[in-house]
Parts: sequence; C-alpha cells; structure tokens
Amino acid sequence: MLPRRAAILGLGAYALVLGLIAFWPVPVDRGASLILMRWLGKLHRWGVPTWFDYGVVEVASNVLLFIPLGALIAGILGLRFWWGAVAAGFLVSVLIEFSQLVFLPARLASIADVAANTFGAIIGALAVSLLMARREAVRSRRPPRTL
Repeated sequence: MLPRRAAILGLGAYALVLGLIAFWPVPVDRGASLILMRWLGKLHRWGVPTWFDYGVVEVASNVLLFIPLGALIAGILGLRFWWGAVAAGFLVSVLIEFSQLVFLPARLASIADVAANTFGAIIGALAVSLLMARREAVRSRRPPRTL
C-alpha cells in the first residue's frame, strides 16, 4: 500500500490535525453550526429525509475523522496486525473524550463519539487490509523469476 515511511509521516500530520480538532477549547463546529442548520433546512426542502439532521452529520463526521487513523496505522502495522489499528482508534478516542471531560468544560465528552470514532478506525483498517491482501494475492500468482 503506502510505503511505511510515508504512512508514518502521514500519521504524524494526521495526529497534529486531530489534536487541534480534539483539544480545541470550544466545539470546532460552533461557528459553522448556523450555516450547517441552514443547509440541512435546504436539504430537507429538497426532499432529503428529516432524520438526516445535525446528529447524523455529527456522527458521520466522527466516523470520517477516524478513517485515516485506522488506514494509516494498519498500513504501518501490516496485514498480520491490522486489528491493532482498531485498538489504537478506540484508545485514542477514549483518551480524547476523557481529556475533554476533565480539561475542556466547553466540550461535551460522549460514549457515542467513542463508538463512531472506533467505527471509523475499523473502516480505515479494513479498507487498507483488503488492499494489502489483494496485493499479496496478486504477488503470489506471479511465476517466479528465472535467469
């Protein structure tokens, strides 16, 4: 998949962005919530079901935010230990939510966020694992090189 060094550098950049989002003193969507509510209202008028609301967008955002974490860590750990990416996603999410609970009173810690974040890490880890398994299967089908 990705060369290991590129995945490690990508993970470092991702960790920086995730840290800014997770530990920002106020909710990162505070300034955009009014705009988001207007867009949701327009989408509902255009026929999008009303169950597609702010809560759905928030959960989907948490899932999407952790897909790269699962993918990058699975790429680093390799096919045999892909599940470590899921464990890392869960542990990072618990750490973030616990830190928000203890240190950031303006932020709302949530078990639902841990579940959504972990699900995102699962998606990323499985996607990369499937790609790595496919690559291994293609490599094993090639005839050996001869002189």
